[in-house]
Amino acid sequence: MNNQTEKFWNEYCEKHGVDPSEAVDVFSFGTAADELADLVKEGKKTATCSAYVEYEWEEEPLPEKGERSIVLDASNEPAAVIEVTDVVIMPMNEVPEAFALAEGEGDYQDWWNAHETFFTELLESYGSAFRKDMLVVCERFNVVYGG
Repeated sequence: MNNQTEKFWNEYCEKHGVDPSEAVDVFSFGTAADELADLVKEGKKTATCSAYVEYEWEEEPLPEKGERSIVLDASNEPAAVIEVTDVVIMPMNEVPEAFALAEGEGDYQDWWNAHETFFTELLESYGSAFRKDMLVVCERFNVVYGG
């Protein structure tokens, strides 16, 4: 966590009575970090999904309701603190249109095309292949600071 992000986190914690030593994930969304961070701050992006298998490969815990994260822009500057409100694991080809629209990146076909491309490249980097029924981790979240 860089100095600006640590300051941002400490300001959030002070305003909301949160212990600043609490673990917090820090990340940027995908390959269009500025655009997606702006959508989060505007309240247009309230969901995200990731490949379930990546959590296994990276030995990372799955996200949980109530977890907070700091969203970064492309310059690694903090844009917002978000809090997970729901986590569901399902096959990608069963993700409902309402969830895809909550990602704020266009219509359902736009969502499908972007995620198929992203997951194909990601999975190939691990020596695996994209499948339409691959499991995805679908998270909904709210902005709790910033924006």
